[in-house]
Amino acid sequence: MIKALVVLICNFPFIVSAAVDSSSIVTFKEIANELQKQRLERAQKNRQKKSDSYIYRQQQPFQPRVQSYKSSTYSPIDSKPIFDIPVTYNKEVKKWIYFYQNDGRKWLKSRLERSNKYLPIMQQSLADRGLPQDLAYIALIESGFSAHAVSTAEAVGYWQFIEATAKRYKLQINWWIDERRDFVKSTQAAANYLGDLYKMFNSWYLTATAYNMGENRLKRLINKHQTRDFWELSSKDDFPDETKNYIPKMLAALLISKAPRLYGFKDLKPMKPYRYDYMFVPGGTDLHNLASYIGVSKKQLTKLNPELKMGFIPGFVNSHRIRVPKGYQKIVSKFIRNRL
Repeated sequence: MIKALVVLICNFPFIVSAAVDSSSIVTFKEIANELQKQRLERAQKNRQKKSDSYIYRQQQPFQPRVQSYKSSTYSPIDSKPIFDIPVTYNKEVKKWIYFYQNDGRKWLKSRLERSNKYLPIMQQSLADRGLPQDLAYIALIESGFSAHAVSTAEAVGYWQFIEATAKRYKLQINWWIDERRDFVKSTQAAANYLGDLYKMFNSWYLTATAYNMGENRLKRLINKHQTRDFWELSSKDDFPDETKNYIPKMLAALLISKAPRLYGFKDLKPMKPYRYDYMFVPGGTDLHNLASYIGVSKKQLTKLNPELKMGFIPGFVNSHRIRVPKGYQKIVSKFIRNRL
């Protein structure tokens, strides 16, 4: 039985459409229920941490408010949207969900676990610029949240910037530093770029498409085919194969990430989010020596500062801001004083 669903995401004027076999997919209502269940579980864990004598009280089952029109309209509890970009479910998205549940399961599982380190930082940076936080999943598709990802086109880092675009958005690249590998600065640059692209195309699907293929190439295809609909454009013979799958892959990963247990990912072991402080250190500082002095591994320190290609700050640099593990400011300050 084929049903057509139209879901309105509160806080954002976007329509989410789906034409699917309702017996074989996870519905938006089920995702909403799962998200509420996750919130209740997190609240329970927090209460357990505060008191050893915590007594569990059965929570009332979540009941999303649904109004019936010609199509269903989802109104999330507490004005918390499931998604903040349009989410279309069609055969292309379904194909990638199936792939991630099977052959691509190992790849996606590791990236979902890794995402816990970066999503809070990236989503906050996007929100600060008034952009949908779900755009952070572009980084999952682009690099798998890896600082060291390099494409055949020599795009580098979490957001896969080529050098020209990176420099346009003020990222520093030279022999000792590559800020495309900085998870904060590269996200800020990506947010600015995505904001500019949205001003050009006024569509989040086309914005993400332009991010992948380049705005000028997309403009030429739009002018040639006289359509601004991603699904229609992607069906054309001259539309790049890589970008044709880009939006479906992102939507599939987004759907699974919101409610992984509903899609069979019940054994995820999320990595801990990064916790760090910023400190300025003088030129000539070597991360290996600093790590040894403060009693952490060099690996831990380099993971916090992946933009430092050589693992040190050249002597000609007056000072440079680095990340150090949370709570290590005093001992790092002592290291700096001893060096000076």
